[in-house]
Amino acid sequence: MPVKDQKELFTIMLSDLRRGAERSSEIYKELSELAQDPDLREALQARVFVSGQILNTLDECFKIIGEKPKKVNERLYEVFEEDFRRELGEIQSPEARRLFILARANRLMHLRIGEYMTLIAAADLTGHYGVGVLLESCLADKLAFVERTRRLIGERVRQKLAA
Repeated sequence: MPVKDQKELFTIMLSDLRRGAERSSEIYKELSELAQDPDLREALQARVFVSGQILNTLDECFKIIGEKPKKVNERLYEVFEEDFRRELGEIQSPEARRLFILARANRLMHLRIGEYMTLIAAADLTGHYGVGVLLESCLADKLAFVERTRRLIGERVRQKLAA
């Protein structure tokens, strides 16, 4: 699709981010349902809750710029989900499954972080400083989740080494 100017590019990128946030929320919900470990399930359910707040924040970004989300290409998420389901189905060990779920959640989060960083810079370039502030608050949530996931993985490793 041809892009006419930087505002249209910004709207497309923001639309992609919003749709990705929706898909991520769906993936986290699915992961939480598959997680057999209660701590992991609780962390993923909390991520689903925070994702809902992020969607509301992104909707506010669209209001500020006076645009509606555009339709975006979702192939990246479709491939991620297909690969995740296939690979998870091949893992038999419950401990390995937990680690795999955490690793995939972390991978998805790092993708989102890169998108937020780019859009924050784009918001500043297009003069939408309020949108930049909102996006930075969403980024802070993402960074907190990465840190929590890192700690969960570390705790699993320490438990395994102690056993």
